[in-house]
Amino acid sequence: MGIIKPPQKVKVFAAIMSGVENIFADVAKELTSNLGPVEFVSPVYMWTHTRYYEDEMGPNLKKVFYFFKNMVDPDLLPDIKIFTNQVEEFFSRQLQGSGIKRPVNIDPGYITMSRVVLASTKDYSHRIYLGKGIYGEVTLFFKKGSYRPFPYTYPDYRSEEYIKLFNMAREKLFYLQKSNAS
Repeated sequence: MGIIKPPQKVKVFAAIMSGVENIFADVAKELTSNLGPVEFVSPVYMWTHTRYYEDEMGPNLKKVFYFFKNMVDPDLLPDIKIFTNQVEEFFSRQLQGSGIKRPVNIDPGYITMSRVVLASTKDYSHRIYLGKGIYGEVTLFFKKGSYRPFPYTYPDYRSEEYIKLFNMAREKLFYLQKSNAS
């Protein structure tokens, strides 16, 4: 029989996508009210992977990742996704009448030494129900010195630039866990 142990804490991130100029810092400010201070921010990436979001969000989309300093229990992911959906709704109300149906998309997740997990409201064969209407998807796994995608991994998360970003985040997580252990 296995011994039940509490899970290790995880590093939360939020992938924020928008075509609205200068919205990222405002969204991040809202997120920090619940997720705590930001540890580091990725470069801003142009969204060129699909046109899926254009009808709702407009053209010239950009995406940026905010990684938060506080380590949390992984079972908080459903609450975090519900909160980020509320932040999306807040910005939709703020920019009502701008001609953009959905000014911002926020996809939260977490990183561990072995995987990157995304939260979703959509069920699918490779997602596991976490509670409160939220599903979890292991998007990247760590093997032979780098994160690697699964066949179902979103195209942007398969990109070299995102994998490099998550490898860097993992390195920061490693040093944080090492310093907390000593």
